[in-house]
Amino acid sequence: MQGKRILVIDDDYNLCQMIKFSFNRAGAQVYTASDGREGLHQFYQHRPDLIVLDVRMPDIDGWETCRQIRLLSNIPIIMLTTLDKDEEIVRGLDYGADDFVTKPFSREVLMARARALLRRTELPAESDGENTYNDGHLVIDLTKHLVFVQGKPVQLTATEYRLLTYLFQNAGQVLTYQTILDRVWGWEYHDSIDYVHVYLSHLRRKLEEDPRCPKYLLTERGIGYRFEKFTTSLS
Repeated sequence: MQGKRILVIDDDYNLCQMIKFSFNRAGAQVYTASDGREGLHQFYQHRPDLIVLDVRMPDIDGWETCRQIRLLSNIPIIMLTTLDKDEEIVRGLDYGADDFVTKPFSREVLMARARALLRRTELPAESDGENTYNDGHLVIDLTKHLVFVQGKPVQLTATEYRLLTYLFQNAGQVLTYQTILDRVWGWEYHDSIDYVHVYLSHLRRKLEEDPRCPKYLLTERGIGYRFEKFTTSLS
């Protein structure tokens, strides 16, 4: 965390100060904003390494703030929400969020999530094994960090990209939920198996022709997931 620039966007002054103190104590430089409009201004001005963003704010809310930031940057974003529901997480994923922390939370939890997200973002996705795939519908090029569906580029968050990379480079193997969680998210998420299900479901929506009947991202019920290649692959 030393030397990292953190932007906190939340209309709760006391919470902002608590978060600022926690990051400052860990060696980070912290900027704060009380609404989305000010947050966007701070983002343009300081180009932070991580954003902590509240969902519920006046004027420009967290969803729209996240969407606008994603048009310009792949910076990691943690959203703060009072709603611990899959549909809210999926909505956040649609807007480009990387992680979610439900209020109320402890500062230790937030700091652990922030460290894990920064670590995942800075470390390159695993590159052992095959790096390209093309079957006419789906194209994966890990050397260029590109994914295409029907010739159109697919925008993936850092977490979504690491999840796809891990599954793809272990194609044909059943990976347990816990193994995926440990390798993609890290030990800080040991009790968050639901993350795997929600992110996998969202990845299907981006890659599959019919997410309800997937061809690539398959479920081994009660065990885990596996990536399946087509034998007609052009790679």
